[in-house]
Amino acid sequence: MASGGVPRRGALSSVFSGTVSPVLLIATVALVASPRRLGASSAAGAGTRTTRSSPDPDWHVVGVASLLPAAVCTASTAASNSTVVNVVHRHGPCSPLQSRGGAPSHTELLDHDQARVDSIHRKIAAAASATVLDQARAAKKGVSLPAQRGISLGTGNYVVSVGLGTPARDMTVVFDTGSDLSWVQCTPCSDCYEQKDPLFDPARSSTYSAVPCAAPECQGLASRSCSLDKKCRYEVVYGDQSQTDGDLARDTLTLGTPSDTLPGFVFGCGDRDTGLFGKADGLVGLGREKVSLSSQAAAKFGARFSYCLPSSPSGVGYLSLGGPAPGNARFTAMVTRRDTPSFYYVNLVGVKVGWRTVRISPVVFSAPGTVIDSGTVITRLPPRAYAALRTAFARNMGRYSYKKAPAVSILDTCYDFTGHTTVRIPSVALVFAGGTTVALDFSGVLYVAKASQACLAFAPNGDGTDVGILGNTQQKTLAVVYDVANQKIGFGANGCS
Repeated sequence: MASGGVPRRGALSSVFSGTVSPVLLIATVALVASPRRLGASSAAGAGTRTTRSSPDPDWHVVGVASLLPAAVCTASTAASNSTVVNVVHRHGPCSPLQSRGGAPSHTELLDHDQARVDSIHRKIAAAASATVLDQARAAKKGVSLPAQRGISLGTGNYVVSVGLGTPARDMTVVFDTGSDLSWVQCTPCSDCYEQKDPLFDPARSSTYSAVPCAAPECQGLASRSCSLDKKCRYEVVYGDQSQTDGDLARDTLTLGTPSDTLPGFVFGCGDRDTGLFGKADGLVGLGREKVSLSSQAAAKFGARFSYCLPSSPSGVGYLSLGGPAPGNARFTAMVTRRDTPSFYYVNLVGVKVGWRTVRISPVVFSAPGTVIDSGTVITRLPPRAYAALRTAFARNMGRYSYKKAPAVSILDTCYDFTGHTTVRIPSVALVFAGGTTVALDFSGVLYVAKASQACLAFAPNGDGTDVGILGNTQQKTLAVVYDVANQKIGFGANGCS
């Protein structure tokens, strides 16, 4: 791996020195917790569909000192997988993109998160409207609507390092289940944002080739054009108005080890790129369309991938293509929507606090599906569901008279733990269709801006008809398994630490 790249598992020795970025506080709960720390720490017993096991699953008991940020990159313990690359927070000490003074504030990060959520909701609403109109016009005139310009999504905050080209060049790219086309910035570039690494140079790769306009890969893009020399041009516009345009291309992608390669991998070679990509070299898409990495890798590695996001920005998780699902994974059905086939949906049907079911009418979750998204930070619930969760959580927290703290952006239920040695936090679990109940790690319950400002890490949608979104905070430490072949999504406790 090139100097500055993400360290491989088993060789994580990098240490960050200097000013600690505020983002390192984000639920920094790799937690040197007390021995009574409770929650989703291991698989449930045989015959259950629950990820928790504990002598008392109702509470987490955590040392307040463990909420302080870690400046050292620490290895995570994870099960062996077939083809694995490390996943790290792009602003944490494990990231090759980490730089002094370059991280956003908590308010900025959460505001960007809201922009991503808004863009996902707009995309779903526009697609649903277009589907209805398309069907009506087709029935009346036998015609269909043209594809919309661009793809309205946002960008994520976790990155992976992969090799591209022959010889392979290490590239650090944003990891995103909410989009499909993978891309990097290429030279020559007429208008590129600043990135930390040199641009990818197609002329230096013996296996690079441009995709012609007539190729099926080009024809399958939602937004494309044809250059004068018949090369396929792509365009992707994200929800925060970040954008990439360039040539659609093929080259060899290397994952994990030099033997784990995908020859002829289709990706975007961007030459006009602007936006908030945090000095990353580009993006790797893991959506459901044919052009995504997961779809292109399915023939070689199998139609299954999984990942684990570490509990803290100072930890290391993984992305695995293929391989068996963790033995403790519990599955729920993957929901498909014709209007937005790229997204992964599940049906969230309930919430538990302190392992007691929160009273929420089933009609509240009647919106078809909850998007599971690696790029959204905070889980969004229907307003009535969030209100019930907040009330139950605050009632449990009230037993210990914790001082209230000011809100942080979209997070309105916050506590000041100043003066406490340990704190008791009620457990939170999500209930999915089919009875699968997933207890969240402590790092998935609170968003910790600082010890004096720890907030319930959920937020309400603006409207009860908006689709819910399962964000990456709630996914921390879980092995999240996308079994595309069998159309189901699973969650395994203790996927990484």
